[in-house]
Amino acid sequence: MSMFLYRLGRAAALHPWRMIGAWLVIAVAVLGLQVTVGGETSDDFRIPGTEAQRGADLLTDRFPSEGGVSGRVVFADPDGDVTDRSARTAIEATLAELTEGPHVLGVSDPFDPANAAVSADGSVAFASVHYDITPPGAAEGEAAEAAIRIARDAGLHAELSREIVRGTEDEGGSEAIGLMVAVVVLLVAFGSVIAAGIPIGSAVFGIFVGLGLVTVMAGITDVPSVSPLIATMIGIGVGIDYALFVVTRHRGFLQDGKEPAEAAALANATSGTAVVFAGFTVVVALLGLLLAGIPSVATMGYASAITVAVAMAGAVTLLPAFLGLAGHRIDRWRFGRRAGTGDVGGAVYQTMAGRWADHIGRHPWRYATVSLLGLLVISAPVLDMRTGIADDGSAGIETTYRRAYDMLADGFGSGFNAPLTIAVDAGPGGKFGNAELAKIRTAVASTPGVDFATEPIVSPSGDAAVITAFPQTSPSALATEELVHTLRDDVLPTATTQIGFDTYVTGNTPAFIDISEKLSARLPIFIAAVVGLSFLLLMVVFRSIVVPLKASVVNLLSIGAAYGVVVVVFQWGWGNEFIGVDTTVPISPFLPMMMFAILFGLSMDYEVFLLSRIREEYVRSGDSHHSVVVGLAATARVITSAALIMISVFAAFLLTPDIEVKMFAVGLSVAVLVDATVVRMILVPSTMALMGDANWWLPAWLDRRLPRIDVEGVAVLSQHEPHMGTQRDDESCLDAPKEMIHS
Repeated sequence: MSMFLYRLGRAAALHPWRMIGAWLVIAVAVLGLQVTVGGETSDDFRIPGTEAQRGADLLTDRFPSEGGVSGRVVFADPDGDVTDRSARTAIEATLAELTEGPHVLGVSDPFDPANAAVSADGSVAFASVHYDITPPGAAEGEAAEAAIRIARDAGLHAELSREIVRGTEDEGGSEAIGLMVAVVVLLVAFGSVIAAGIPIGSAVFGIFVGLGLVTVMAGITDVPSVSPLIATMIGIGVGIDYALFVVTRHRGFLQDGKEPAEAAALANATSGTAVVFAGFTVVVALLGLLLAGIPSVATMGYASAITVAVAMAGAVTLLPAFLGLAGHRIDRWRFGRRAGTGDVGGAVYQTMAGRWADHIGRHPWRYATVSLLGLLVISAPVLDMRTGIADDGSAGIETTYRRAYDMLADGFGSGFNAPLTIAVDAGPGGKFGNAELAKIRTAVASTPGVDFATEPIVSPSGDAAVITAFPQTSPSALATEELVHTLRDDVLPTATTQIGFDTYVTGNTPAFIDISEKLSARLPIFIAAVVGLSFLLLMVVFRSIVVPLKASVVNLLSIGAAYGVVVVVFQWGWGNEFIGVDTTVPISPFLPMMMFAILFGLSMDYEVFLLSRIREEYVRSGDSHHSVVVGLAATARVITSAALIMISVFAAFLLTPDIEVKMFAVGLSVAVLVDATVVRMILVPSTMALMGDANWWLPAWLDRRLPRIDVEGVAVLSQHEPHMGTQRDDESCLDAPKEMIHS
């Protein structure tokens, strides 16, 4: 692998415009596919095998006229009654305008007594807007926003639910903020405008191609609307990080006197090989979301995996071309003190990181114990994690759907935002009687926790019916979740015992409850699969059992710490006002599995970059303590810079109104911070000092059977670096006594 990347990097550096031209052709092709087959994101979540999905399928099949999706437009009169003449005239004019909007099937009449759409005090009214597409896009949302200006101009409060305006939300700008911070960090790290600009250019080009492919995927299958944002977060972060590691090594080779093409080739063979392995690990972890058993969750993983794969490919093909194009000019336009390259040479023990690693290596028990206990304390809140729906009551007050939520809660009660749809199936050839449906409705309406239940609506075929029940509590409340289980497990089975009908509790709130429970059940399987596969990969790469075992444990600890902080901020409400959240919410059911896939892969990035340098030195010297000092000293600066960039990119997404994106931003930022500080700078060196040479122990019989992957580029360096002449070509001699190694 390293020799292949050496040749690829050298060819790209010697003929940069050919490689750049090839990427431009790819970009144009992706753009063409975007235009021809690209599609819009969709939040049409399917949850195979769940009651909510069976109920939704029944309604789609038996009530074909329903189609699409429904949203609400909510009105309130701050000075009086929405039913008075002037208010009613304005509302009717607004609804007439709404009816003319694109893809609108119909708009309900809030003043029809059968709809029960006016609050008891007359202060609030709502109308349901039904569309024939799922979900409504920007055109539908813009038309609805234009229509409600009629009511607002008449002095009423008029707001729209999230289902209507989702396509009009502007969540852009976060990427630009993250990139600006990344530029500053790179300028400080490299001390050169050109050196700092190359990783940014490579990452931006990669994210353009990656997101284009995500759009193409959206034209083929359903892609959740949050996927591009998460893919952007991951793509920009890893794109800059991967480029940073390669450029740092390239500059080191330049300072050693190598020609630009040779330096780019050697950087590709060493750091580039680590990039490929780390990127492959991230992609595998993200593709593992297929184990979730929920297509939309798997698709989120695919979208992120695409951007990571493109970033990885760009780092070992496009980036060497940029480096070759820059040549010796890469360090021009310098400012401030000349930045280091990470190659510390003989001054390793005089660097701050080197002194720190040497100090930890001499007091390993102290630092291993303190860091381990600290991570366990930060992770402890995860034991209280409750997953569930984060309703619109947790959105920023500046959003129209938050104001619509509050108006409905004030007028009709908190549970009005959490309607539960009871789908009743009479079976093949079956028909309903009024008494039978009345019995079911009465049983539902009399259940503790139910505010009221609507009269049954029978399908045109007469063999299906729907009843809507409104709980007394909000969608995110634990009591609402318990009510759903009570209806499913007790009330409805009892009410239909003598009738023989099938009943399903469905709708958005029950669907999210089912998603949460299904993902929670699959999470241990997913974790075991990802950790197990990563253990095997690391064992093959580093020829060790102890190193991958420790890597798995410490990565789990850093992810646990991220989970713990997310619980403290969002579920407990500690400091949530600083990120624009004014209420406590359960954790998104998608977050634990998605975050684990992303973070375990990203943690492996730093693990590979650090351990590959440590192992490279150990292969050369056979001195365990010295190799840890050299490895940490050589990578501390670049890992710190990479972590700062990653944290900046993730934290910038706290500015988006979507609370799920905020959760990911907090969790990913904290995880990278913990991983790059406590884990990489304290826990890893201290535990490696405790294990000594045993870190690299591998049974001889297993060593003979495992394939060999040269992540450190040892084979290439031994051919192209004179001082590597004494380096061992056969890594199996690591099992030899130390005196033999030094000889």
